[in-house]
Amino acid sequence: MRSVLAACLCLMLPAPALAEFSFTFQWGAIPLCTSGDPNRVGNPQFVLSDVPEGTTVVEFRLKDLDVPGYNHGGGKVRLTTSGTVPMGVFKYKSPCPPNGSHTYEWTAKARAGGKVLATAKARRKYPE
Repeated sequence: MRSVLAACLCLMLPAPALAEFSFTFQWGAIPLCTSGDPNRVGNPQFVLSDVPEGTTVVEFRLKDLDVPGYNHGGGKVRLTTSGTVPMGVFKYKSPCPPNGSHTYEWTAKARAGGKVLATAKARRKYPE
């Protein structure tokens, strides 16, 4: 009877939290832009964490949360064992708010072929 009770108690305990796919970035040395006319620049360095097993490509897209209809672009990169995407691997339209600071959000999709395994987002103000 004790073993049945112990088994039931184990089933009631919360499972350990699975790590979630995430990443960080810094704007880097992109030219200051506040005119509303973005520059074409190389991507910032991305540091990825807890990338899902089986991921072969990570797709990045930038969105200005204050002007979400503007397409800043992004790019796809093959996953490296280091989990770091170096600066300048792909080009995109830089942040360039015409009036003050805006909040920008990078979205990263971990992919295996055409299948999305996980999605992560990271935000920063520009200019900071």
